[in-house]
Amino acid sequence: MTLQNISYSVIYRALLIFFISPCLYAQAYEISGSPFATEGAPLPEYIENYGEKVIVVYPMDHLWGAYNQTGKLIRWGIATAGAEQCEDSENSCRTKTGSFRIYSLGNSSCVSNKYAGSPMPYCMYFNGGQALHGSSDIQFDNVSHGCVRVHVNDAKWLRYHFVEGPNITNHYRGTKIIVKPYS
Repeated sequence: MTLQNISYSVIYRALLIFFISPCLYAQAYEISGSPFATEGAPLPEYIENYGEKVIVVYPMDHLWGAYNQTGKLIRWGIATAGAEQCEDSENSCRTKTGSFRIYSLGNSSCVSNKYAGSPMPYCMYFNGGQALHGSSDIQFDNVSHGCVRVHVNDAKWLRYHFVEGPNITNHYRGTKIIVKPYS
């Protein structure tokens, strides 16, 4: 290797470190926070301090928020909750409102047992057959069969970096999820 090649090599590596390091830092930072800025978010910056992590779903606004133990919003996104009326029946498909606990966790291969194996990546069950899960069909509308759909990357983050299933350290009480009223 010549001196000129070494110089170019050193410069090239320095440029890579200079330009790629901030990107790598941003990606590492983003996984523990929101891909959307939480400052000025369309959700409350703080909620009542429950002393534990909480996911709040706002069906009226088609949004969800993840709040840490102090009640501070750390990540949020778009949510599609259950429809007023199911398109395949005359029944309501609304997501049940109230306070629940995540009781079962799935992975990227999670599918619906009720709706012909429909994909539900990173499913997190909280009320019977109702789950929070990833989907590519996210709308500013409530059109699901009762589950809460979020973007797949958000579901993955929630599943692996925020939500806890029932275990001994949380006294067999999974992460709290609150579904707010529709109106």
